[in-house]
Amino acid sequence: MNFSIRQYPFDNNLESEIIDNHRDFLNWPLVYFLEENKTKEAYVGETTDVLSRLKTHSKSERKQRLNTVNLILSDQFNKSATLDVESNLIKYISADGTYSLQNGNLGISNHQYYQQKEIYWELFKNIWGELKALGIARHYLHDIDNSDLFKYSPYKSLSREQIKGLRMILNCLLDDNAKVSLIQGGAGTGKSILAIFLFKLLKTNLGDFNESDFDENDIDIFHLLELVKQKYGELSMALVIPMASFRQTISNVFKNIKGLSSKMVIGPSEIVKQKYDLLIVDEGHRLRRRVNLGSYFGTFDKNSETLGLDKYTSSELDWVQLQSTKSIIFYDQFQSIKPSDVSKESFYALKNLPTTRNEKLRTQFRVKGGNNYVKLIHHLFDRNINIDDPKINIGFYDFKLFDDINEMVNQIQLKEDQKGLSRMIAGFAWEWISKNDKSKFDIVIEDTLLQWNSTDKDWVNSSNAINEVGCIHTTQGYDLNYAGIIIGPELDYDFSTQEFIIYKDRYKDKNGKNSINDSKVLLDYVINIYKTILLRGIEGTYIYVSNHNLRKYFSQFIPIYQEKDEQQAPLEILDEPTENTVPFYDLEIAAGSFSDLQSAGDAKFIEVHNLNLPHDYFICRVVGESMNKVIPNGSFCLFRKYTGGSRNGLIILVEGSDIFDSETGAHYTIKKYSSKKAVDEEGWHHEEITLEPLSTKTYQPIILRDEEMLNFKVIGVFVKVVR
Repeated sequence: MNFSIRQYPFDNNLESEIIDNHRDFLNWPLVYFLEENKTKEAYVGETTDVLSRLKTHSKSERKQRLNTVNLILSDQFNKSATLDVESNLIKYISADGTYSLQNGNLGISNHQYYQQKEIYWELFKNIWGELKALGIARHYLHDIDNSDLFKYSPYKSLSREQIKGLRMILNCLLDDNAKVSLIQGGAGTGKSILAIFLFKLLKTNLGDFNESDFDENDIDIFHLLELVKQKYGELSMALVIPMASFRQTISNVFKNIKGLSSKMVIGPSEIVKQKYDLLIVDEGHRLRRRVNLGSYFGTFDKNSETLGLDKYTSSELDWVQLQSTKSIIFYDQFQSIKPSDVSKESFYALKNLPTTRNEKLRTQFRVKGGNNYVKLIHHLFDRNINIDDPKINIGFYDFKLFDDINEMVNQIQLKEDQKGLSRMIAGFAWEWISKNDKSKFDIVIEDTLLQWNSTDKDWVNSSNAINEVGCIHTTQGYDLNYAGIIIGPELDYDFSTQEFIIYKDRYKDKNGKNSINDSKVLLDYVINIYKTILLRGIEGTYIYVSNHNLRKYFSQFIPIYQEKDEQQAPLEILDEPTENTVPFYDLEIAAGSFSDLQSAGDAKFIEVHNLNLPHDYFICRVVGESMNKVIPNGSFCLFRKYTGGSRNGLIILVEGSDIFDSETGAHYTIKKYSSKKAVDEEGWHHEEITLEPLSTKTYQPIILRDEEMLNFKVIGVFVKVVR
């Protein structure tokens, strides 16, 4: 799809510039990006009346600080498409981190419409590539997708359940009798996203919301927000996160969002410093009481004394209620993992107070296996499962049990290369001896030697995380693409009693077991740990079990990984095309020109299902190691024929007389594309094109300049490995 991005000063001459140059778009759907390059402030919008909308912005005191407008134009835009592009731009520009957005976080919806995925998502990727070339965007989309700024951004479209919870919370703020909103939700139900969304909503000026984009739910929420602001004015508020690692991550997110700051994210011990109109508590199940606190005993006692509370019977949950006029507490009783956590009885008592309003979040958002996968995990550990029961359908979620720990480590590292954000996590069944001696290994299983996380602050995003193993304390609250879970020797299964067994001496978290005399209580905590970390992986979860009996128990219900699983049956190569086939070209025998291979009369065909327009695609068998982070040597890969638009950030198949691939000996290659652009009196032109290898081995990029770019031709855009 054709599009253009035209840039103009946001001044008194803008109207005449648009009339002179874009008369056809005066009443046509388009997207615009207002910016101020020095302060890096920006605003994203869409409209069908560009002159009227920009004139309104020019009268806004805050918008007057913006001095440049970028118009994103396409004669194939419709209203749904521009709303979609606008929503995606808001989400990705916010997470890109270059600009602070003036936008409010209402009116950002997931618009469903005809050809959204087939055409308009490709269009957005091309628009993003062009914005990158213009210096407006900095990061590639796939890198942003794995970033905390994107995952925990307040610029998210909420689910119906989250909207219901948000409406309930705003009503709680308006209800003089409701002091606490207690919101229960399991792992992956979006509690953290809702907490951050709410915080940003309450900290945004009403004038920053674009009411023209509101649907019925947005209008309802906006009116409630108006009433809250009329009632309280500027709320004194903070987001309380008990876990230090996750707190650091969300502090970094707040630091990059306009209107928020890292100081608004606090730990429970900071609650005592002042009174708040509103405290929002995420992961409330990790608030503490005076049990097994280690070095925190002194601070806990001092804070309890400061607040006039009995240190032996009070908890951080009491601090929250005492120090806030209103509080919103998100919690999950199944994620309480140690004796220091506030007891479930305390939450039960709070739940039944007449001043508490209760809500539940039920829909699973994190794991692609959905609620069925969550159900399977709970059934496995609660023994509500039988070998003769019908299997729970978790779709295509990648859930495997490994007999070889080394093979699981290798597979997680492979997923890190392919998907990113893939980590090993283990139960706390090994001492952390490498903390003081980096030459030692903590987790030793047969000939596999591993070390615990080298940092306890934001470990998931640390530089060496893929080579280390995290624990519950460094991963609770986080999303991963793939999680490799090691169930340690502290947990076992007895087939004669059909019960789980806990070995207290093998469980190494001293603060997690001291003071516990009842093995059933410790077992419940350990099972909660494993339930929690088994719900980290978005795309898939791999498991290695240390004890034989427990591994045997799980093997009845979890598919066992075998190397042949990854070596799928070869694709059937046909001599004649059918309705669902695409052309196949074997690059191993395609030396010279790819175009010659395309025109050869003996082309083969491969059947590919679930493609809307098969004739727009082709398959190549790719040889070589220069792209092995994404495309293993010998893979069959699906490409979409290139028909125009930005290529920045895409993996492409290209050919040209000045291109030479050392692995194939041909004048074509598959590489990641990027370019530098320059502008002169004739307009934009390429200054340099870089074709970058993505390999675990050392390959030099191919750089094209000047005349070398004249015979440059893009053949196709990489879609996925099919075998």
